[in-house]
Amino acid sequence: MNLEEKLKTIIRDVPDFPKPGILFKDISTIMLDPVTSNEILDYLVGLYKDQNIQGVAGIESRGFLFGYPLAMRLGVPFILIRKEGKLPYKKISFSYELEYGSSTIELHEDAVSSGQRILIHDDLLATGGSAEAAANLISRCGGKLAGFNFLVALSFLNGEEKLNKLSSNIINLARF
Repeated sequence: MNLEEKLKTIIRDVPDFPKPGILFKDISTIMLDPVTSNEILDYLVGLYKDQNIQGVAGIESRGFLFGYPLAMRLGVPFILIRKEGKLPYKKISFSYELEYGSSTIELHEDAVSSGQRILIHDDLLATGGSAEAAANLISRCGGKLAGFNFLVALSFLNGEEKLNKLSSNIINLARF
């Protein structure tokens, strides 16, 4: 069984969360399986070790789960992209639309250096709004987008089409 097939058997569907009509892909079940978690990290390190990634930005909160260990394994900084009001220092913000509402994310203004190649990681690609917003924040700090990485992509929401305008380096480990 390849990694995508394995993830599809592990990820749990939760109907009507966070609101009626949404089928939530729950990745918490991956965290219960340390062998698969390490397999994911090994796979990601293999993908990015020769791509001159100079930082990994994780989108709160599930983007931290694999984003931080990936950054550590690559030997690069991990950059927190958090929900509004969660970062204590000087920050920049960006508001965007979700598939079920709107949100604002923030980044410390000194988290990214000019010209630094940043990979954006999150658990799930849906409409692409949060990833596009993260790319906007990286760009506003002078960083260069190295690509996007997601554990899961919901292909029917066409988020990848939105992100293709920003980078052709988009990796999804499992598509639904």
